[in-house]
Amino acid sequence: MSMRIALKVLMVWAGILVLAIANGLLRESVLLPTFGTPAALVLSGLILSALILMVAYLSLPWLQVNSNAQLFLVGISWLALTLVFEFSFGLWQGKSWPELLEAYSFKDGNIWLVVLLVTTLSPYIAGKLRVWWK
Repeated sequence: MSMRIALKVLMVWAGILVLAIANGLLRESVLLPTFGTPAALVLSGLILSALILMVAYLSLPWLQVNSNAQLFLVGISWLALTLVFEFSFGLWQGKSWPELLEAYSFKDGNIWLVVLLVTTLSPYIAGKLRVWWK
């Protein structure tokens, strides 16, 4: 992957990060009070997954990645950036490792692992959708 594409991948991921933060604000301010924890977490995870797929679909022409290997590399890059951000930010906030790792269980409707899977596969899925919808 060229440096130009890598920078574009980072820029698109930064956009996903902004959407994830907005989704978190929506979850905390609207979904949790309205639906309760399990439903809010599931709904928030589904919303974020849909947003990530949408961003992947819209950004592929700009990213100019075509091969399956490149699409998977973009997804793995987004996953790595997400994990580094999540753990770094959590540790910076003073959270313990058990607190951080709790997000990786399906406790109380948490589907964070599904969101991470979607993050990883979304460039590949979006690439297939773009070919299919031509």
